[in-house]
Amino acid sequence: MGKQVNQKLKIVGWVAAGAVAGALTTVQLQAVARGSLAPLPLEELQQLAAVFGMVKTDYVEPVDEKKLISEAISGMVSSLDPHSQYFDKKSFKEFREGTSGRFVGVGIEITMEDGVVKVMSPIEDSPAFRAGLRPGDLITKIDDTAVKGLSINDAVKLMRGEPRTKVLLTIFRKDENRSFPVTITREEIKTQSVKSKLVEPGYGWVRVSQFQERTVEDFARKVEELYKAGPLKGLVLDLRNDPGGLMEAAVALSAAFLPENVTVVSTNGQLADSKFTYTANPQHYLRRGGPDPIARLNKVTNGALKNVPLVVLVNEGSASASEIVAGALQDHKRGTILGSQTFGKGSVQTVRPLGPDTGLKLTTARYYTPAGKSIQAKGIVPDVMVDETPEGNVFAALRTREADLTKHLTNGEEAKAGEPMTDAQRAAEQQRDQEREQARKRLEEESKKNPGQRLVPEFGSDKDFQLQQALNKLKGRPVLVSKTLTERPEEKKEN
Repeated sequence: MGKQVNQKLKIVGWVAAGAVAGALTTVQLQAVARGSLAPLPLEELQQLAAVFGMVKTDYVEPVDEKKLISEAISGMVSSLDPHSQYFDKKSFKEFREGTSGRFVGVGIEITMEDGVVKVMSPIEDSPAFRAGLRPGDLITKIDDTAVKGLSINDAVKLMRGEPRTKVLLTIFRKDENRSFPVTITREEIKTQSVKSKLVEPGYGWVRVSQFQERTVEDFARKVEELYKAGPLKGLVLDLRNDPGGLMEAAVALSAAFLPENVTVVSTNGQLADSKFTYTANPQHYLRRGGPDPIARLNKVTNGALKNVPLVVLVNEGSASASEIVAGALQDHKRGTILGSQTFGKGSVQTVRPLGPDTGLKLTTARYYTPAGKSIQAKGIVPDVMVDETPEGNVFAALRTREADLTKHLTNGEEAKAGEPMTDAQRAAEQQRDQEREQARKRLEEESKKNPGQRLVPEFGSDKDFQLQQALNKLKGRPVLVSKTLTERPEEKKEN
């Protein structure tokens, strides 16, 4: 048995309620106290050491010792659930860049069109913005590498690099029918996770694409700008396809709309630190003290955000921190949740450094909405189900949800792993498989008919069907409710 250690080891880590594996994780800086280490299973560790020795001496060719240990740790952690992960040097750097909203690059939001990179929008005051890149520009070459045939991730890696290094982009501008080179010097980019606009007089739209360190400040500033045009009759908070981010940011965003000190989310796990209730209070979302953007927003708007009619847009891609916000606002009846059932990521991860450049992201708790509901493997069920287009949910069936991930946690209420599915659940699963296959075929057909075109309208555009229905809801007009969307049944894991 381990000897009791009086002085607890304090580790600064990130508490995360993240999104899809491989995507952004919802994080919060927090001091995590640990007591004595658990007793070690010596016999099993001796076996591990024996296997390591055999591989090192007997394998057909020499192996890298550090790689063996790294792979062993990675395998141990990844066997637990889809969101626990060992970070090597590279992945830890990428994780921290994602949560901070800072990286070194040229500063553009991109997509792929006809096999090349299309500029969606230059980030304000970035090197690309100052170089004159415009929305719609196509990037055909990055330095000497042709973009055609590259994945979007490969293209991103080529454009990122070290500060003050140069990258040569070859641009094709359609409306001018010309190609030209642009040399851009890379620098640290601060991404914008919040967009907003006055859709029409009196009605605002605020989109949060992920929850980062700067999201709360950006959100407060964007909403303040909306109110400069005059009082709002209604506001649409758009959380569609938002995979998560900082937990404090989720609590702060919820606090912007809720009465002070009401419960936003609670967590529960094995560690004492995992048993906690977060409320709409600055103490639970201000990490380092300092100015409170939410208090400033409340003062600038004279408390209007606490009462403005509110619709929250969600879909299958809304995960984790998005679900915390949607769940808190739904349980407190602070707004109408509109769209489709969310991702269902209701677990909390703690990310701790293992050294100067490696770390461990470990699932340490489940989280619960103010009403005590776990959304794990289920998600938030909207108050009003609305399709993504007038033609229905064209490609929603292709989106992965928590319940589709291998080894996903149960919510503590569903049947345990290995318990057989009922006939109804098996039929529902077969129906989902059929829907996915139909969506795949339709995607292929639409892509052939409209090469390079957006198959679902851009969020916030005048063709955004769900946004239009949200505005109808705010104005008291009829909403075109989905005729096909229904609440997904509880999932049962089947071995």
